[in-house]
Amino acid sequence: MSLILFVLHDPELLDDLLAAWQDAGVSGATVLFSIGMGRIRPREGLRDDIPLMPSVEDFYPDPEHLSRTIFTLVDDETIVDKVITATERVVGDLNQPDRGLLMVLPVSRFYGLRKYSQPN
Repeated sequence: MSLILFVLHDPELLDDLLAAWQDAGVSGATVLFSIGMGRIRPREGLRDDIPLMPSVEDFYPDPEHLSRTIFTLVDDETIVDKVITATERVVGDLNQPDRGLLMVLPVSRFYGLRKYSQPN
């Protein structure tokens, strides 16, 4: 069992990426808004774009400009390879800057997930 985790830097590619993952054999994935430290740190200090009485939302970029972190569990190494290939087909060479970060991690146990074909 493997956890595939991908930080997508260009949110406009999300729909294409999810379709490519599904075609590669992924049956479900979770998508989260995310922002890296490198994008937060330059925003420190005095800013002229913050209102006089700011809310917490004023300190973060609009959600459509945030990265997306997508993760899924797969139990077949061939699907892992297909997902990596599909990801690079959508976003380009992952070794180039601003494409995203992809990780594959081993999972020894997981709870709370059942296959769609299983009855309640």
